[in-house]
Amino acid sequence: MIERKIVNDRITEFTVEKYLRESMRDVPIERTTYDKTPLGERITIYTSAPGLVIGREGSNIKKVTKNLRAEFGFENPQVKIGEVAEPSLSAPIVAKIIANSLERFGSQKFKLTAFKAISSTMYAGAMGIEIRITGKIPSSRAKSWLFNKGYLKKTGYVSDFLVDHAKDHVTLKTGVVGIKVSIMKPNTPLPDKIEYTEDYKTVAEAVGIPEEKIEEIVAESLGEEVSKETSSTSEEVKEWRN
Repeated sequence: MIERKIVNDRITEFTVEKYLRESMRDVPIERTTYDKTPLGERITIYTSAPGLVIGREGSNIKKVTKNLRAEFGFENPQVKIGEVAEPSLSAPIVAKIIANSLERFGSQKFKLTAFKAISSTMYAGAMGIEIRITGKIPSSRAKSWLFNKGYLKKTGYVSDFLVDHAKDHVTLKTGVVGIKVSIMKPNTPLPDKIEYTEDYKTVAEAVGIPEEKIEEIVAESLGEEVSKETSSTSEEVKEWRN
């Protein structure tokens, strides 16, 4: 029963988020959360433009609350606004900004729009970003344009779970244009990144290796040349490693 309740809550959260994104097409929404409380249902919308969600004197948020009550049968829905720390590092927000720009200015300046998004994201400290725009731009024949900068993982665990992916679309005169954004945020843990400490005494005490052999291990791992004095102990180092 508990598992079924968790699954139903997640389905409701997904349905509510899809409904809010469709009903507020022009609002850059990063994500939404849904929580069932004793006082009612609490929906939090994380967006970089809270003014568009709230509206003048709260008119939009009242309308959203009324629609949620009618659409999903919520008894007492409470809509709140969540803060997005850095909108330029959020793939859904960047994709929505590109879509709004294409809808406003057309497909003639799509390259400038993509380069502006890349510049703002990299300036915010991202490790890498990739933008793919597909559609009939700028000609009448469909093409796929790729814009990227920095370092971005494409496969593996990092790409699947740590890289922020988002998709969006916009309808122009020439047809539907698809937008796909991938951002690798700063300080993303990479499995192939190894950091060495200079505190050899601490390492020696923790691992159990004599302090005089730590320098040789580090130098050999970094591909540096080992001095003649320490080269004689290479066999002992291998024994310590094993």
